[in-house]
Amino acid sequence: MKTVVNLTQQSVISEIESVLDTYAYHPYQATFAIPELRQQLIVFILSRIPCFHKIEFDREFPLQNITKYDSIDQKFPRSPLEQKLYLQNLIHQGIFSIMHDKSDWINQHLCDIVEPGCEPSHWFG
Repeated sequence: MKTVVNLTQQSVISEIESVLDTYAYHPYQATFAIPELRQQLIVFILSRIPCFHKIEFDREFPLQNITKYDSIDQKFPRSPLEQKLYLQNLIHQGIFSIMHDKSDWINQHLCDIVEPGCEPSHWFG
């Protein structure tokens, strides 16, 4: 049996989390905590980079440990540092593109969410 693991998606999601941690909670982290917008950011990035898959043959060939990496496009930077910087740059572009394109929807949606620490106290009447 073959198992296909999308290495690109796993690394993109991990890097998105790292990059978003550098942004303020409101509006950036709050915006991309919304599943639909998080998915749009993932798609934005994945559509702009080559996809790497790891294919493992574990049951059909028990005596062989075959691992194969396939890439769609060889234009991705070669060094790990260049790849990381390229990916981080794409994430920043995606964040700003989505924030710009969806700004009205985001403002409306985030205004409906009230943070418990920010609501005025009703204790004093």
